[in-house]
Amino acid sequence: MADKIHLRIAIAEHPNTSRIRDGSIPIEGVDAEFITVKPQIGAFRRMVRDVEFDVCELAPTTYIIARAYNAPFVALPIFVVRRFHHAGLLVRPDAGIVKPKDLEGKKVGVRAYSVTTGVWTRQVLIDEFGVDCSKITWVVDDEEHVPQLKLPANVVHVAEGHSLAGMMADGEIQAGFHANAGIGRMGAPTGEGWKEIEADYPDLMPDAEKLEAEYYHRTGIYPMHGTIVVKESILAEHPWVARSIYDAFVKAKQQWLEDLDAGRAVSKTDKRYLKLREIVGSDPLPYGLKANLPTIEALEQTAFKQGLTPRHMSVEELFIDPETIAPRA
Repeated sequence: MADKIHLRIAIAEHPNTSRIRDGSIPIEGVDAEFITVKPQIGAFRRMVRDVEFDVCELAPTTYIIARAYNAPFVALPIFVVRRFHHAGLLVRPDAGIVKPKDLEGKKVGVRAYSVTTGVWTRQVLIDEFGVDCSKITWVVDDEEHVPQLKLPANVVHVAEGHSLAGMMADGEIQAGFHANAGIGRMGAPTGEGWKEIEADYPDLMPDAEKLEAEYYHRTGIYPMHGTIVVKESILAEHPWVARSIYDAFVKAKQQWLEDLDAGRAVSKTDKRYLKLREIVGSDPLPYGLKANLPTIEALEQTAFKQGLTPRHMSVEELFIDPETIAPRA
């Protein structure tokens, strides 16, 4: 190990990353120490506040906000989770919400305003359906990861001892995001009370799959999650690390795609990506800058439009292109 550099790496367990985590696909020149944080949301906060890891999987909106406030790490165009966001905003059947514009004047629950799921969904609401999101009261029950973030006036925090799930059940909010992004969990990600719960409400857009396919083919936008960031100090001394990490992730993903093709990948997540292939093609997890420019630009622009960043940022400021960096000699 003497000729390798030791890196502390916090990435979640995904089918396309498992071979990196278990060491069967090494990162060239790196002695990797993998740290598991459950949920991975907890690692997001530790990275943006304390820069605790050398390499970390971050939510892309969290990363863009942190980078706007001069975070000392930079992203590689590796996106280990993808999904569309026309689905996943749940509504109470008695709330009178039958179309997106009906959300105006209502209260909507989201774990935190900067949650990437919420940001992508608001992008759809704003750009695709003309919703004025400033007329919606966004109700949150957790902290924002980036403490410098200044929230818009229409973002309010739940009262002490209350939760989004409870407020949705009682009708105090009329809509909420599913799963970890909103009413499908209770407790803060860094505390002991984190628990996933069932949220059985109808979706705002029951025809989401059709809308998502049309949206993708028209715009080229394929919402990403799970961006990989690396400390700038490491890349300044060892620029090849960016290429080594990228190459390992590409190789791990390729072997996973072969598993998909051969029918060896059968988890719930695998099946979700098989379904996404019907919209986006054979590679449901495209890496690299070129393939992801429309998506990166859309997220940067909507983050600014939603008041999450104090200024616009260029793609070059946000991402390193590892394919332009020479491998380790």
